[in-house]
Amino acid sequence: MASIIRKRLTGKEEGFTLIELLVVIVILGILMAIAVPSYMGFKDRANKAAAQANVRSAVAAVETYYQDTGGYTGVNKTSLLGIDGGIKVDTNMTGTASSYCIQATVGGFTFHKPGPAGDITTGACT
Repeated sequence: MASIIRKRLTGKEEGFTLIELLVVIVILGILMAIAVPSYMGFKDRANKAAAQANVRSAVAAVETYYQDTGGYTGVNKTSLLGIDGGIKVDTNMTGTASSYCIQATVGGFTFHKPGPAGDITTGACT
């Protein structure tokens, strides 16, 4: 009996058993089941915040355009990029003498701001 124990203690057993590998795979599966839904929620919140921030950052350029031209007529993505090259808005913008609508889409979430006094809301310019 002592020789068997001595043989096991001095023997070089390498590798993992099938049970040990299965336990690790199950643990990784549980961790993934917890992490993936939380990551997707984080990604959606980040896309919404980015779209709102893009609209908010474009407002300053639209107001600069108004100061330069005396109205919002003709405001578009190209004219705003001439004022601030870092603006990220959609191309379908509208502008009249006294009002405008700018919108931005990030990751499938669209937000817009109608007119100088409007709030940033979800959806596209109408």
